[in-house]
Amino acid sequence: MSTELLCRVCADVTATDGAGIMLFHDGVSRGSLCTTDAVSEVVEDLQFTLGEGPCIDACRDGRPILEPDLASPAASRWIAFGPPAVEAGVRAIFGFPIRMGAVGLGALNLYRDRAGPLTDEQHADALVVADIAAEIILLMQAEASPGELAAELEAGASFHYVVHQASGMVSVQLGVSVDHALVRLRAHAFRTGTPLIDVARSVVDRTVRFDPHDGSSANQ
Repeated sequence: MSTELLCRVCADVTATDGAGIMLFHDGVSRGSLCTTDAVSEVVEDLQFTLGEGPCIDACRDGRPILEPDLASPAASRWIAFGPPAVEAGVRAIFGFPIRMGAVGLGALNLYRDRAGPLTDEQHADALVVADIAAEIILLMQAEASPGELAAELEAGASFHYVVHQASGMVSVQLGVSVDHALVRLRAHAFRTGTPLIDVARSVVDRTVRFDPHDGSSANQ
């Protein structure tokens, strides 16, 4: 089964309008494995860029994250993610962890273009397809060399490798962990209104450097 088909099956089985799967490593998002449509692609990109959203929370907390009314939530939890996701056409959104035992592999994102909770049957189906996704991901990865991602997983993925490369460079510049460097990149992108991937390219091109003394960024 291709990753694209896997995403489509997840949406079809749960009777939702679209789905996306995000992979994680050591609790940090590595990007989107697959999406079903333009809206779910926007959703996955927003979560990766902003570091918040249902997949982020589902993987971190190890439990389903359910938001039946993203436009008028009972409690505001995604200040940066919510408005652009609503603008993209999302009205209800749900994140389910993809795990194998205690190991978190990623998260399944499901969205609908109308507000409302999942039915009990939809919720149960989402848990099942999330478990199936975990098995398929591990089966695909089983043939890969240690430290490498399986070709089947990488084929349709959007992992933004330049962002990870830039995180490594900022980590060295600031003397912090790679995960903390990614937070700094996201903060800079949010503060300047610049897409994260463009900030990352500027770091890799060495036109932007982060100052180790105060953590700020500056053009070179």
